[in-house]
Amino acid sequence: MKKFNIRKVLDGLSAVSSSSSSQPGNRDNDIHETLQSEHFQLCKTVRHGFPYQPSAMAFDPVQKILAVGTQNGSLRLFGRPGVECYCQHDNGAAVIQLQFLINEGALVSALADDSIHLWNLRQKRPAILHSLKFNRERITFCHLPFQSKWFYVGTERGNIHIVNVESFTLSGYVIMWNKAIELSSKAHPGPVVHISDNPIDEGKLLIGFESGTVVLWDLKSKKADYRYTYDEAIHSVAWHHEGKQFICSHSDGSLTIWNVRSPAKSAQIITPHGKQPKDGKKPEPCKPILKVEYKTTRAGDPFMVLSGGLSYDTVGRRPCLTVMHGKSTAVLEMDYPIVDFLTLCETPYPNDVQEPYAVVVLLEKDLVVIDLAQNGYPIFENPYPLSIHESPVTCCEYFADCPVDLIPALYSVGSRQKRQGYSKKEWPISGGNWGLGSQSYPEIIITGHADGSVKFWDASAMMLQVLYKLKTAKVFDKSRNKDDKPNTDIVDEDPFAIQILSWCPESRMLCVAGVSAHVIIYKFSKQEGTTEVVQLLEVRLQYELNDVESPEGDQVPSLPTPGATSSSQPPAPQSQPSTSSSSSDGIRDNVPCLKVRSTPLKQSAGYQVELVIQLVWVSGEPPQQITSLGVNSSCGLVVFGNSNGLAIVDYLQKTVLLNRGIIELYGSNDPYQRQPRSPRKTRQPSGAGLCDINEGSTTSEDRCKSPTSGFTSPCNSDDDQKVPNFLERVKTKSRMFSKTIVCDLVVMTNHQHFYNGGGRGGAKMSRKLSLPTELKPDLDKGLRHRHSHLFKKHFSNVDVQKAKVQKEGLSRTRSSPRFNIRDSSFSRSRSSSVTSIDKESQEAITSFQFCETFTRKTDSSTVPSLWVGTTLGTVLVFVLNLPPAGEQRLLQPVIILPSGTLIRLKGAILRMSFLDSTGALYPPACEPWREPNAPNDKDEKDKLRKRRPVSVSPSASQEISENQYAVICSEKQAKVIALPSQNCIYKHNITETSFVLRADMVQMSNSICLACFCANGHIMTLSLPSLRPLLDVNYLPLTDMRIARTFCFTNNGQALYLVSPTEMQRITYSQDMCENLQEMLGELFTPVETPEAPNRGFFKGLFGGGAQSLDREELFGESVAGKASRSLAQHIPGPGGIEGMKGAASGVVGDLARARIALDERGQKLGELDERTAAMMASAESFSKHAHDMMLKYKDKKWYQF
Repeated sequence: MKKFNIRKVLDGLSAVSSSSSSQPGNRDNDIHETLQSEHFQLCKTVRHGFPYQPSAMAFDPVQKILAVGTQNGSLRLFGRPGVECYCQHDNGAAVIQLQFLINEGALVSALADDSIHLWNLRQKRPAILHSLKFNRERITFCHLPFQSKWFYVGTERGNIHIVNVESFTLSGYVIMWNKAIELSSKAHPGPVVHISDNPIDEGKLLIGFESGTVVLWDLKSKKADYRYTYDEAIHSVAWHHEGKQFICSHSDGSLTIWNVRSPAKSAQIITPHGKQPKDGKKPEPCKPILKVEYKTTRAGDPFMVLSGGLSYDTVGRRPCLTVMHGKSTAVLEMDYPIVDFLTLCETPYPNDVQEPYAVVVLLEKDLVVIDLAQNGYPIFENPYPLSIHESPVTCCEYFADCPVDLIPALYSVGSRQKRQGYSKKEWPISGGNWGLGSQSYPEIIITGHADGSVKFWDASAMMLQVLYKLKTAKVFDKSRNKDDKPNTDIVDEDPFAIQILSWCPESRMLCVAGVSAHVIIYKFSKQEGTTEVVQLLEVRLQYELNDVESPEGDQVPSLPTPGATSSSQPPAPQSQPSTSSSSSDGIRDNVPCLKVRSTPLKQSAGYQVELVIQLVWVSGEPPQQITSLGVNSSCGLVVFGNSNGLAIVDYLQKTVLLNRGIIELYGSNDPYQRQPRSPRKTRQPSGAGLCDINEGSTTSEDRCKSPTSGFTSPCNSDDDQKVPNFLERVKTKSRMFSKTIVCDLVVMTNHQHFYNGGGRGGAKMSRKLSLPTELKPDLDKGLRHRHSHLFKKHFSNVDVQKAKVQKEGLSRTRSSPRFNIRDSSFSRSRSSSVTSIDKESQEAITSFQFCETFTRKTDSSTVPSLWVGTTLGTVLVFVLNLPPAGEQRLLQPVIILPSGTLIRLKGAILRMSFLDSTGALYPPACEPWREPNAPNDKDEKDKLRKRRPVSVSPSASQEISENQYAVICSEKQAKVIALPSQNCIYKHNITETSFVLRADMVQMSNSICLACFCANGHIMTLSLPSLRPLLDVNYLPLTDMRIARTFCFTNNGQALYLVSPTEMQRITYSQDMCENLQEMLGELFTPVETPEAPNRGFFKGLFGGGAQSLDREELFGESVAGKASRSLAQHIPGPGGIEGMKGAASGVVGDLARARIALDERGQKLGELDERTAAMMASAESFSKHAHDMMLKYKDKKWYQF
């Protein structure tokens, strides 16, 4: 009998539960899904930004390519603007030096782990051809002479080894330190800090030791010709091009100039920044001169460029680069410490007049190129996208396939922001060629920064270029005195930092949320303007449950008054908090974190402020951090939420429509058994250096106010005393539903309004309201009494039996009411305030989605709606009752109704989207952009206002049989809900052991999929609507919150994230893009003729005064020098050769690559065959000629005459 195995049964059950599942009988769709797993492949594309922690630099003067190495072992190669390349050493050791094989398409890198690597730059993705790992000695300095294949390697022990760069093998020729220095010297000279050959004699090698000794070594005789000694440590050495003088920089800030044939004493000692004593004594020591370069010109004095050497009394002075030209000395201050610099010259030959024209300065966080040919030494305008980190990036969004007129519009307004004073010459780093990309759609990246700035970048065609920069901090007053810090002490620094971005490309509406609990709404205009008074709304968004004793343990907590800040005291008659900035005991109240400027604001062309919304302090509590933000131009609404509640603002009418605590949004259908929270005794610290968030009303007379601001008005004093009675009535009615979890609230008729924007009784901005006749008596009774009446009517009409039936029928959609504790210690959301959410006491708003959709099961047509997701996995749906377009939209209120729909998932809700009956993505309706500062033509404006939105949902006229599908993704799972039936037709558990950090519904290959990035580093895609797994790759383990905060997907299979504080990495998960990537990338190496060597001249050639050549092969070859010790270094073949490419190629791409390789090899062999054939023909002709000559010579001679 076969043995029963319970493990296999359990494995099968777990596999079924983790895969896509559906409710039987609910699949009414026959959508044909075209995406398959073979359409997906993950790979990196390009990396933008400044190399993080740079450590070395090199320049090819013929190819005009710049290479930068970093402390984490990465290489960045720069050509002309738009030609960039990133590559990485596998071991991650710091790059200490780089050397180009000039005009050979190769680069040698030396690392801190004592290895050297040869990179092949003749392919679009450079690869390592050879590596050599030194085992017994530490590498300190390397040198490769121009047009030589022998590479000098200096070590910490003072020895010099020689490497053949073609085979990457060591020569047996070694220069030992004890042979180089004086035999009488007993001290070790220190590590090798410099190696170079004499410009006019390749057989003479100049070796600099750290202790101050310099040796001129004769390679042929294997002995030192001259030794130069100075009592200060050496940092660098540079030759005069004639080879008769060299200059050294020292640790005391001095420069010594030596004549080659006068080793006893230096020809000159210069201390550029030292104070010269009058009595002729030695100048005061200065800081070390870390590097010096000595470049000559034909027309005038030579240039000496040096870094460091400042006087010690210049405390706090910024790092400087000094340029000495003749009698003038220019000190150029830099923003960051100098890592390295290179002087760019017209010729690659060291024995020719150098003619320097620019200096490339590599700083810790910037790359500066200085023009030496113009007076004042102006800098070149840097065309590379190296300013991503100008202020630390705090958030990022990526938009592919934008409207075609968007990038020209942003470029037009951004071009006016450019600085003046740059060099007029072209950028000198101009090598390489652009790729032949097939991408034709525009792409835009938006970055938010810690200083409150927002940058728009053109990311089309694998490039990156800044288009426009917006400074949001201009809206606020900045304290000029350091001691004056009003209202900003809830964050330690960066009070203007951008936290969340919401942008509509079609309407060009931009909404940003900052860490100081502020939201700013911008409109785009091509014309300048001046705003006399910045429009401001102040909102109180603070919510606490009353600390009441309940006789029933499972009772739902009492519901506070809508719109009011609930009290922490027992239910007793009380008034609202004072609108003054502080109460009698000094508690801060109704005070925003930042002060909006009161003076007129000049707004240049671009994004201009439309409205500022600020959350205020409430009873000494700072506002909580905003966790979600959304804007919709068709509705004219902005919505934001945090751990206290939700606020909806009409930015057209400048009013707050909805201001509710989270529990108020549930009504009686709260599925969580929440415990009351007692008043907080101390202020919560702001998370991760960002400020927290809450809600409030304005206080100043001339500002727009929220509806709740009227509660402090005397006309509402009677209504205030009715609050406790109202709460008691709601509490009594709600006990009947203490254990009921319902997916649908009772459908409310138009006259039973839960929320609307019409109640502005106490606001200073009064407008004539046009409401249904049933509502007019309510308005006469005042805002708060009307809400009380509607709540009472709502609860009195609820059928308890219907609620029970709904509970039984829809219980399958509920998940565990307990909050899932995170598996990791870092934040679970891109908003750091979510880190401290308690599993039963606190819930935050995490996502929004506007759409025209079915909001109830009984709906026969779609209506504008807002879907709200929370951290506890709940989705709430609200109906938006919008007035007609045109003038009525500006006068009548937007009414917001609860639909009663409630959907539950496991984990916080991250993303919501909608599909139509064909499976196509359902975009939110949006208004087309129009110039807001157009001439005041009333007829034209009315015509524009009445224009229909550009993306009106086509389902507005659909029959009920034509379904929609709501796609909802949380941190743990994804669901597809059929509308209007609200049946869950597909469900997929994305992860059990981790959680999703970012999810987006994206378009790819004319279809739709769900892309997810998990905290465990997995990138996954799921088909829609069936939620079939299409891709699951373990790509990037989450090492810091920067990746979680900036990772985002976009259409056409692309994504990006901030890989370091200064660099942005773009990736693709599209198979098509991976296949075409080689064509899209730029080429670094281009065939260029090497300039001709300088003419020696008649007299130099006659008397032997020119450059002396050296047969290094004869000196360093194995036949003469022998073999090096095998234990000294280990040779490691790299993957960059043909064989490595063959091994790496696989699949269809591999077949194509192999075919190309075979064609290349066949072409090479055919070329070799042609050459051999030609050589054989030439040899045959030569033999025939010699034979004929021989025959003619001996034709008439006798045998004895030979």
